[in-house]
Amino acid sequence: MLNAWLDLLLPQPCVGCGRAGARLCDGCLAGVTAPARRMPEPCPAGLPECWSAAPYSGVVRKAVVAYKERGEAAMASALADVLAFTAARAVGAHADRLAGPFAVVPVPSARRSVRTRGHDPVGRLAALAARRLTASGVEARVWPALGQARRVADQAGLSSTERAANLASSLRVLDAPGAPPGAPVLLVDDIVTTGCTLAEAARALRAAGRLVPLAVTVAATRRK
Repeated sequence: MLNAWLDLLLPQPCVGCGRAGARLCDGCLAGVTAPARRMPEPCPAGLPECWSAAPYSGVVRKAVVAYKERGEAAMASALADVLAFTAARAVGAHADRLAGPFAVVPVPSARRSVRTRGHDPVGRLAALAARRLTASGVEARVWPALGQARRVADQAGLSSTERAANLASSLRVLDAPGAPPGAPVLLVDDIVTTGCTLAEAARALRAAGRLVPLAVTVAATRRK
C-alpha cells in the first residue's frame, strides 16, 4: 500500500529510458515485447507449450524486479499488457484447435512470499491480463484454482532435477469458483526458468480433469 501511494506522490522515471512519465513507457515496452514460444532446456515432463513476451534481461528484468520484489504497483498495468498480448498470440497460433472461453490460472506464490512482499504479483497480473484478453476479443476469466499442498524449499540455486523433486506434488486444485465448465487453461507466471513450477501446476490441473495446452509468462530466463 505504501509503495502504491509513493508511486502516485513521487512518480519515478521509466526503467528503460529514464524519462519522466510512465514507469515503463510505451516506447520501451514496444521495444522489448517479442512474443514467442520459448521452452526451457531440458524441458520437464508435462510442461505445456510455453510462450513468453521477452527474454528475462534488460528492461524487462528491471520491470519485473521492481514490480515483484519492490511492490511497484505502477508496473502492473504495463506487464499485464505484454502478458495479455503474448497470450493472444499464443492462442492465435493454435486457433485451429483451441477456442475460448479460457480459464486464466495464476501459479500461486508461497504464503510466506506473499507475506514478505505484501502482495501477490502473479495473481494480480493474471486478473488484469484476463480483462485485457476479453476486451480484445479473446474471452477469458481468471480462475485462482491452485493452492499450496505443502511447503517447498527455496528454489534459488537448485538444478532442474532438484527443482522438480522439490516441487513434486506441491500444488493442488482448490474449490474455487470462476472457471467456465470445460474451459482450456492458460497457465500464467511471471518468469519461466526451468519450467518445473509450470509443469507441476499443469500436473495438478490435469489430475482434476482440466485441459492445459498453454503456459504464458512475462519473461523467459536464458539457460546456461
